[in-house]
Amino acid sequence: MNIQKIKTLGELKQSGYQSKSIKDELRDNLIENIKNKVTTFEGIHGYENTVIPELERAILSRHNINLLGLRGQAKTRLARMMVNLLDEYIPLVKGSEINDDPLQPISRFAKELVADKGDETPIAWLHRDDRFAEKLATPDVTVADIIGDVDPIKAANLKLSYADDRVIHYGMIPRANRCIFVINELPDLQARIQVALFNILQEGDIQIRGFKLRLALDMQFVFTANPEDYTNRGSIVTPLKDRIGSQILTHYPETVETARIITSQEAKLDDRQANSVYVPELAKDVLEQISFEARESEFVDVKSGVSARMSITAFENLLSTAERRALISGDETTSVRLSDFIGVIPAITGKVELVYEGEQEGADYVANYLLESAVKTLFPKYFPKIEKLEKQDEETPYDDLISWFFNGDGFELLDDFDDSKYKAKLDEILPLDTLIADYQPDIDNRDVYFEKEFILWGLTQFKKLSKYRYSEGLKFQDPYGSYISGL
Repeated sequence: MNIQKIKTLGELKQSGYQSKSIKDELRDNLIENIKNKVTTFEGIHGYENTVIPELERAILSRHNINLLGLRGQAKTRLARMMVNLLDEYIPLVKGSEINDDPLQPISRFAKELVADKGDETPIAWLHRDDRFAEKLATPDVTVADIIGDVDPIKAANLKLSYADDRVIHYGMIPRANRCIFVINELPDLQARIQVALFNILQEGDIQIRGFKLRLALDMQFVFTANPEDYTNRGSIVTPLKDRIGSQILTHYPETVETARIITSQEAKLDDRQANSVYVPELAKDVLEQISFEARESEFVDVKSGVSARMSITAFENLLSTAERRALISGDETTSVRLSDFIGVIPAITGKVELVYEGEQEGADYVANYLLESAVKTLFPKYFPKIEKLEKQDEETPYDDLISWFFNGDGFELLDDFDDSKYKAKLDEILPLDTLIADYQPDIDNRDVYFEKEFILWGLTQFKKLSKYRYSEGLKFQDPYGSYISGL
C-alpha cells in the first residue's frame, strides 16, 4: 500500500502505523544497513576505520552528537548524510507548524484539532529530505531565532492576551521537531543561547518570555565545532557539553592516495577540461602533497587547519591553467606540466592562515615554498636519493645531467610553448631519457615529459641546479657554471 494515500487519522490507525522517535528511526535503519552490508556514508573517504565507526556507535546509542575538528573535514557533510537513515515518509497533522505526530500530538493546535475531528483529522506526509534543518551559529543569533518569541501581530489578530500560548511564534528548533537539527560552529553561539539549549536537550521543555511550554520535542541534534574556537572566539559551556552524548574527533586524510580520491570526487570540472587535459599520476601526487606540506609548515598556522578544499580548488585551477595554455597555443589536447602549477598559487594563498613568520615572507613566497617542498618530499620516491654530503669523486646517477648544464648556457622552458615545442625542448636534455629509462621503466608514455620536468625541479631543491622564475617562464642552469665561466 502507498502510505501517501492515507489522508486521515482514522486511516492511519487502520494501517497499523506505529510512531517511532527520530533516534529510533536512525538506529533501526542503521542496524538494517549494517546487517545488509549497505554503506551508509557513501563518498566519505579516510574515515572508514576512525570517524564512521564512532558515528555509527553514537547513532546506535541514540546520542546527540558533536563533531569536533578543523575546517574542511566533512563535518557538515556527515551530518547531512544522516538523513539517509530516516524513514522515507512520516505522517504529521496537516497545518501543524511543528510537524506534530498525529498519534502523539504535542502542540495546542494539533491537540485541539485531534480532539475536535477525531479520526477525521487530516494528515500530510513529510519526506526525509525535508527533515534536515541547519543553522550557522553566529554571535548575533537570538533566543527568538532558535526557540521562539511572542508575536504581537498574532495576538492582535486573534484578540488574545500575551498570556496565551497561542501568540507564540516558534523558532527554528520547534519547527524542526522530528528532524535532524545541525548547529554549525557551536562555540560561536553566545553562552546565554547555549544555556537555552539545556532543557531542550534534556527535558524537552522550552521557555519563551516567561511561558514555560512542555513540548516533548523529538529531535536529533548534531553540533559541529572547531577546537580552536574554544580559545579564539568562544567556548562550549560545560553543562551543554555534558548533555551531548558523543563527541567525535574528525581529521584530515592520512595518505596522499586518500586525498587524491577526495579531490577527484569533489572537483567540479567542465567536460571539455576533463576530455582535453590529461593529468599525469605524479602531478596528482604533487598537488596533494602541497596540503600535507602546509599542515607541517612553520609558516602556516597549524591550529587553523588546511582545508581539503585547498586541494580541490587547486586541482580546478591546475586544469584551467593547462586548458588556457592549450587554447592560446591552439592545441586540441594537452597534458599538465609542472610549470602549470604556478596557476594553483591563488588557490593556496586564500586557503592558508599564516603565522607571523609567514606574513613576513608573504603569501606568494609561502605558496611557492610549499610547492617546492612537495617536489622535494616526493623526489626520493621516484628517483635515487640525493645525499647532502657526498664524497669527492664519487659517481652519482645525476653526473651526466649536471655536466650537461655545466657545459651549457642554461635551459629555458617558456610558459607559452605549444606541446610540440615543449617536448622538443625537453628532448634536448638527453641524460633525462637515461634517468627515466633506468629508474621509471614502466612509466606511461603520457607521463614522461612531466617526469622530465620533475627531475629538473627536484635537482634544484637539492641544490644541484638553480631555477629562476621570470614573466615568460622558467630558466634552469648549473649553480656554479655561470660563475666559473665568468671567471
